[in-house]
Amino acid sequence: MINNSVKKFSLINTIEGWSYLLLLFIAMPMKYMFGMPMAVKIAGMAHGVLFIIFLVLLVVAWQDTKWAFKENIIFFIASLIPFGTFFTKKKINAYA
Repeated sequence: MINNSVKKFSLINTIEGWSYLLLLFIAMPMKYMFGMPMAVKIAGMAHGVLFIIFLVLLVVAWQDTKWAFKENIIFFIASLIPFGTFFTKKKINAYA
């Protein structure tokens, strides 16, 4: 049970990180350089949904593993920083 919730969290951590990079470095330039605002609407919606799933799976993994509250804060703050989720991957996988 613990491994399963941590593995799901690890997977969504990576996917959410990539969606953030896609939004920042692909969709935003498409909007402002090429006048294609639909790119941001699509990538932004996908990233928003993935972020909500990320938060739900963070809470589930926290409950299953009994991580310290500090760990959750680190994982959450890392999700707000570009490339941050990639730096927490090793720490998350230590729990799997």
